[in-house]
Amino acid sequence: MTIGIGLLGLGTVGAGVAEILATPEGRHPLVAELELRRVAVRDLQRTRPIQLPSELLSTEPEAVVDDPAVDIVVEVMGGLEPARSLILRAIAAGKPVVTANKAVIARHGEEIAAAAAAAGVYVLLEAAVGGGIPIIEPLKQSLGANRIQRVSGIINGTTNYILSRMAAEGADYAAVLADAQRLGYAEADPAADVQGADAADKIAILTGLAYGGSVPREAIPTEGIDQLDARDVTYADQLGFVVKLLAVSQRIETATDGDPQLLDVRVHPTLLPRSHPLAGVNGVFNAILVEGEPVGQVMFYGPGAGSGPTASAVVADILNIAGGPPGIDPLLAAGSWRQCRLIDGARTTHRNYVRLRTTDQPGVIGRIGTCFGDAGVSIQSIVQFEADSEAAEIVVITHEVLEADFRSALDAIAALPEVQRVAACLRTL
Repeated sequence: MTIGIGLLGLGTVGAGVAEILATPEGRHPLVAELELRRVAVRDLQRTRPIQLPSELLSTEPEAVVDDPAVDIVVEVMGGLEPARSLILRAIAAGKPVVTANKAVIARHGEEIAAAAAAAGVYVLLEAAVGGGIPIIEPLKQSLGANRIQRVSGIINGTTNYILSRMAAEGADYAAVLADAQRLGYAEADPAADVQGADAADKIAILTGLAYGGSVPREAIPTEGIDQLDARDVTYADQLGFVVKLLAVSQRIETATDGDPQLLDVRVHPTLLPRSHPLAGVNGVFNAILVEGEPVGQVMFYGPGAGSGPTASAVVADILNIAGGPPGIDPLLAAGSWRQCRLIDGARTTHRNYVRLRTTDQPGVIGRIGTCFGDAGVSIQSIVQFEADSEAAEIVVITHEVLEADFRSALDAIAALPEVQRVAACLRTL
């Protein structure tokens, strides 16, 4: 039986999906039963990586969704609207949906899941996080019996490429970003990547799957790499660390008796010891480390974006639907999710890297150490680097401390007359 596919979007990922469907030889036998029936595009005249018969193309995505020849709707157009409305339209028509749209799922996942449950159809989203890395299905099913304690990952290939180059070459952020844009690893407007929003969308999705409850996307503390100074990457290397943009979702308290589950979810540049499993993930590759009981640590690694890897995940979801109804709600939602809430940032505990620009005179390190000690902050190491003839740079790495105490110490240090400024402050594992 032939299964009709309606494709919303024919950009990088959409073209990859169309290419797979057009060349079923050597793939799973079920791929040969998938037929591209209609494709929504913005511009009929645009040159594309794959040429399709003109009768398949339409500038009206609603017509693609409504076409009776379309059995499964594949949304790879991106953005919040009209993607959200089109997904809901397909669900209302009783059609299962496959999407690669992390922004829509991160913000409207519960709404979409509830609509899908009411209509009795499925919404699959393996391609929304990690490109070709299978992480959604393992979190939903293979690891479903575990008490997940922490999910952490490098889940944005653009920023990982930039940081890898900065570390290897000592290059400045702006220069590497320009190269990444020229090579196609970064968008012309890279804000969503370099400011951390893309990673925050993805960790919001992984949080819901790992802990069975959503957190508000807009409340996730997010810091990108666009303000990162190359010297902090260099100093980190000299101290035995690598800098990565890390997305973290960690259980703080387990929900009991209907109380909300307390989580620490965040995105920020992080110093990782070279021995850490994620420290060796370089270039455009992604990796997600899942820690739980009883499984221990499990890491998923691979290409995190691009036409081939993402299209691979999209078609895998199509095959899951075409092969028969999945045995589990794809979002583990629709009334079964528990309540979750984010912890107050001041109550979190972390190790920290601080770079201070100070006057170069005796006693400065001692006074800085006193400020940390008075606030109850334990120091792991403190090193002075020569900045220039008139100033010094002092780098401090703390032990794990309460964020409120750490901020109190920083306020006291910033008030010292010898301290010109707090030049950088990063988290450390």
